[in-house]
Amino acid sequence: MTRELHDGYGRGINYLRISVTDKCNYRCVYCMPEEGVPARAHDTLLRAEEIARFVRLVASEGITRVRLTGGEPLVSHRIVPLVAELRAIPQIEDISLTTNGALLPSLAPALRAAGLDRVNISLDTLDAGRFAAITRRGRVEQALAGIDAALEYGFDPVKVNTVVVRRMEQDVLELAKLSLERPVHVRFIEYMPIGGGEDPVAGTAEARPSSPSAMNSAGPHCGASAASALNPDLWNASDVVPSAELRERISAEGVAAGIGALEPVDSRDGAPYGAGPARYWAFPSAAGTVGFISAMSNHFCSSCNRLRLTADGALRPCLFSDAEYQVREALRAGDDDAVRAIYREAIAHKPQEHDQIDGTQRFMSQIGG
Repeated sequence: MTRELHDGYGRGINYLRISVTDKCNYRCVYCMPEEGVPARAHDTLLRAEEIARFVRLVASEGITRVRLTGGEPLVSHRIVPLVAELRAIPQIEDISLTTNGALLPSLAPALRAAGLDRVNISLDTLDAGRFAAITRRGRVEQALAGIDAALEYGFDPVKVNTVVVRRMEQDVLELAKLSLERPVHVRFIEYMPIGGGEDPVAGTAEARPSSPSAMNSAGPHCGASAASALNPDLWNASDVVPSAELRERISAEGVAAGIGALEPVDSRDGAPYGAGPARYWAFPSAAGTVGFISAMSNHFCSSCNRLRLTADGALRPCLFSDAEYQVREALRAGDDDAVRAIYREAIAHKPQEHDQIDGTQRFMSQIGG
């Protein structure tokens, strides 16, 4: 019998994000260092069958939705069998995956057949030079091909995730315009302090442009050099672009381009399933939507319904906390009762909110953010 567990603040926990690997074929500047994360012994990471077994156990505790993340989940050779194993769990209603899209064209048919419902594709710019600088090794054509494959094979909804960093000077209107002709949901996510301390130089007023017009005046390729200066283990609050500021900018640029201003979708049937903390808007007559996730400027802790399982078997009740509850050894000992007890303990210690965000000791790629 399935029962949804609640934390100490009455929030029902039904959503599990799983980092299936901390490896990635990209090295995005806000996610991991250029050399990648430190190598770990193979036996310190959860095997796919251990992940599936954990999900079977917590499905009876109320988990109904699972998202597979990384690193890059599609670099795992076990990703398709894992999706199939999760699909076979009766209580799991929704299986989603976050990817950079590079490997999606080749894997989309098998993932869809295995039971994957929907995908989120990370894409921070459409400018080829800037894309290469941000990812350090990727090509924008790969991400666009991933979007095409997701639509072709019927994943629904297809969401595009853009992390907005002031220093990266992204072409946000061009990204938002992806929603005009196709049912793509572009979501702009406020940059979050994952991975360490503060950059004492880049945080000064002299180190960054003071306005969108100043950012744009430096020319079309200035973002590449700005992106290369980013360091994933340095946090600088001045890089956060509040969602309200960004929405106003996209609307103004949309009007100037003759597209029109963004309109809220609250009164229409336009918000995609699994909307979570995003708030959705749309250009007039657009096939898709434009969403904003205000992780920094407008915390959504009061409705947080998720836990995270890291690739090495640690449960994290909150993205912005270093509190972890290790389940790997209990899984390997075959002690189902101990696994459930650790899971319940993690829920019981889920914080009410993250009042002060100081950064965690793991990179984003290691948490599956």
